[in-house]
Amino acid sequence: MQHLCCKRVFTVAELANAAQASPPVLSIQMARLLKRGLVLRYAQGRYGPATGVSLEDVLPLVDSSAYATGFYALSRHNLVTQVPSEITCFTNRRHNRSRERQGPLGRLVFVCVSPRIYARPAKGLIASPEQALCDFLYLTGRKSLAAETLVTFRNLGSLRTRILDRILARYPRTVGKAVQRVIEFSKPRRLG
Repeated sequence: MQHLCCKRVFTVAELANAAQASPPVLSIQMARLLKRGLVLRYAQGRYGPATGVSLEDVLPLVDSSAYATGFYALSRHNLVTQVPSEITCFTNRRHNRSRERQGPLGRLVFVCVSPRIYARPAKGLIASPEQALCDFLYLTGRKSLAAETLVTFRNLGSLRTRILDRILARYPRTVGKAVQRVIEFSKPRRLG
């Protein structure tokens, strides 16, 4: 369990206890702070400062089994030149409400995948570079899109082949073929 000193997003009850205020008084104080933009609502009943809150702080509050992957994780690992407009999160559960959630950190898109493909990272909530590439190619393949026409890849030579091969065993063969195609496509071309 996180200690309050390290925590960035709090429940209404935690804030009421820390402020030693009754719920009605806290409600008025929170409304004022929200109006000034000093505090933001990150999830239902969860509030935090306007700055310094990361995806890793918020994601477990929205879906405890989700992890960020795909285009967003590729961008975080510096493997694509573009910055994503949404954060793709793989989960092993279906969302009763919307699978897309707009919040202060951007639009979170939750994709429920099969147990074979779902692989929450052992450390952190961001997929490894190899897993992010496979997840991204899996998603683009499901939409019948060619990934190399959507983004500009870079630094793919930094991918660890042994780990990539182990991860690819969980995916359909089309993903393995797409990985080969993307790596070949992103190699520098010789002029002349």
